Amino acid sequence: MDEEYDVIVLGTGLKECILSGLLSVDGLKVLHMDRNDYYGGESTSLNLVQLWKRFGKEDTPPERLGLSKEYNVDMVPKFMMANGALIRVLIHTNVTKYLNFKAVDGGFVYSKGKTHKVPATDVEALKSPLMGLFEKRRARKFFIYVQDYDESDPKSHEGLDLNKVTARDVLSKYGLEDNTVDFIGHALALYRDDSYLDQPATDFVKRIKIYAESLARFQGGSPFIYPLYGLGELPQGFARLSAVYGGTYMLNKPECKVEFDENGKAIGVTSEGETAKCKKVVCDPSYLPEKAKKVGRVARAICIMNHPIPNTNDSHSVQIILPQKQLQRKSDMYVFCCSYSHNVAPKGKFIAFVSTEAETDQPEVELKPGMDILGPVEETFFEIYDRFEPTNQNEDDGCFVSTSYDATTHFESTVIDVLSMYTKITGKEVDLTVDLSAASATE
Repeated sequence: MDEEYDVIVLGTGLKECILSGLLSVDGLKVLHMDRNDYYGGESTSLNLVQLWKRFGKEDTPPERLGLSKEYNVDMVPKFMMANGALIRVLIHTNVTKYLNFKAVDGGFVYSKGKTHKVPATDVEALKSPLMGLFEKRRARKFFIYVQDYDESDPKSHEGLDLNKVTARDVLSKYGLEDNTVDFIGHALALYRDDSYLDQPATDFVKRIKIYAESLARFQGGSPFIYPLYGLGELPQGFARLSAVYGGTYMLNKPECKVEFDENGKAIGVTSEGETAKCKKVVCDPSYLPEKAKKVGRVARAICIMNHPIPNTNDSHSVQIILPQKQLQRKSDMYVFCCSYSHNVAPKGKFIAFVSTEAETDQPEVELKPGMDILGPVEETFFEIYDRFEPTNQNEDDGCFVSTSYDATTHFESTVIDVLSMYTKITGKEVDLTVDLSAASATE
């Protein structure tokens, strides 16, 4: 391989595929390699037989579960915010033409032992059983403030400079109770812990606005959308994009060893005795474990069921967030459910995931609060996997290592990582001010 590439990307996880697409569109010469013979890496989708194999089950899946090929079980299940960053990236790159999306039926939050729909507007706040009468009125005023807030219009600020006051200050101005603060922070603004309360309130208010705008886009029961046939379609969509702009893809390349010069800078990648030269390397932590450190673990259960989750209005697709305080834990728990309505399972079958940041070595015990709200389950698979973050200095070694996928069931944190890597590689920012009406591929 005598050619020199601007960037060699290792691994076809979703983050790596999005980056390779964005860099190819930018005119960079990209070679994309993977040691596996399939797309998706850690974020692949499996059929039933593959799922059985992955979890080391000896026998074959029982016939009552239906045909293996009708299953597309995501290994990193996440919904997309209809107005969020990933949709903007998809429209910016025109990858929407390779995919079909469908709205997700419901967004719910667990509070005081029960599952409730997440109220995201002043109208929903007044109907919500999450709050008593007086609290509903206070919440309604808060939601009206957020809906009307416009950065460029001081009249809408109600005397609050969101760059100076904290989220806690804004919430206390409306006198909201702890349980209300809990669902607003974790189920609407989608924070993973309570540290946001003492940060400037700008990000907090923006996040709630994105949730409410996403909810309004499809007039559905949730702000989320999800591709038909699961997330396995996404890496392939970005791979096609990269190929259209001259990117080269090679699957099934064993080893993929990154080569460094005497100063420790990446200069190429060797596989099967051949070295491809490059200026920069992008990869997931499994390709350069010496440049990453373990920062936590995710505990997860994958469940196959023959019914929707109880108390979710018979939703065929749903996200439920169980805030940490409600469970006396240090981290939130997430329930993701999808079904045959998104073509990820045979008719009548539902796939639910329960995930959280692991705090013990016993996922069965730790995930019990989330499992308890699912109702009867036909098959369950438990696992714990490590999460890694890069430790290297990009400018010194020319290596850009992604962070592992977290326990959240939405894509906001994933896209933040991708966009930050893109900026480090190119020195530019992706323009996400796109016309969202262009997302006509969405049902």
